[in-house]
Amino acid sequence: MYQLSDLIRGRDFISIHDFTPQEVAYILEAAVEIKKLQKKGVAHSYLAGKTLGMIFQKASTRTRVAFEVGMYQLGGHALFLSPRDIQLGRGETIKDTALVLARMLDGIMIRTFDHDEVLELARWSSVPVINGLTDLLHPTQVIGDMMTILEHKGGLKGLKLAFIGDGNNVAHELLYGGAKVGMDVVIASPGGYEPDPVVFKQAREDAEQSGARLWVVNDPAQAAQDADVIYTDVWASMGQEEQAGQKEQAFRSYQVNNQLMSLARPDAIVLHCLPAKRGKEITDEVMDGPQSAIFDESENRLHAHKAIMALTI
Repeated sequence: MYQLSDLIRGRDFISIHDFTPQEVAYILEAAVEIKKLQKKGVAHSYLAGKTLGMIFQKASTRTRVAFEVGMYQLGGHALFLSPRDIQLGRGETIKDTALVLARMLDGIMIRTFDHDEVLELARWSSVPVINGLTDLLHPTQVIGDMMTILEHKGGLKGLKLAFIGDGNNVAHELLYGGAKVGMDVVIASPGGYEPDPVVFKQAREDAEQSGARLWVVNDPAQAAQDADVIYTDVWASMGQEEQAGQKEQAFRSYQVNNQLMSLARPDAIVLHCLPAKRGKEITDEVMDGPQSAIFDESENRLHAHKAIMALTI
């Protein structure tokens, strides 16, 4: 069985920004190796007897299934904790929740709105805290994304990824991820919807070490030109449903379709973190077409999450 090191054992997994390029490379290597074990039917009970508490303030399909199934396949047990199930939903402080859960669990995963809630949970928890998504960042998604690109392209350094759409949590984490692995990342967003300037500044500083180029444009065609990877996401994220109409107007020319794909490299792949609004940010022809790696990407959430858990808990 693949031998895991203690390189990041006991660490929180809140953002890819928090890890060195070497540590990010090791997480990706472990994800690939753990996937091989699972595909061969080889038992890999790295977390036998361990427990993970999963706090979900936001709905989920892939994150919940990946963590719950992943923990089972690693030999451990996962507990689903919705706001209706725990006192956090009735006003108990994050501090008290962290102090209690850390005495009973080996790790905590949280998927929530406010990024500060994850930071507060990690501050008071004595066991690793994994960020399953906030409005600011989505690091577990991007580990799965980079794993997928690695599988399809054989490497990451020097590739160009074009993210077409809202400068959201996925865009932010792609900037951090690209900066760590030496992958060029361009974000194409309408004016007023660009990535957070603080995140962009931090990612640019990270990129100085790897040589990655990071930039933001308003023209999707400019971003897509000669791209190795075209990535998109829904225009209105969870919690922004009231903005859907307004965003649809602003993002009308940001659809990933065959015309946009013709500007990318002929062997470019397409990614989408899902769920998708087919016919809005992406067409059926592209999503179901030969360049789509979207469902490989979705499956790789399982293997990526397993690697994150197995290496930190």
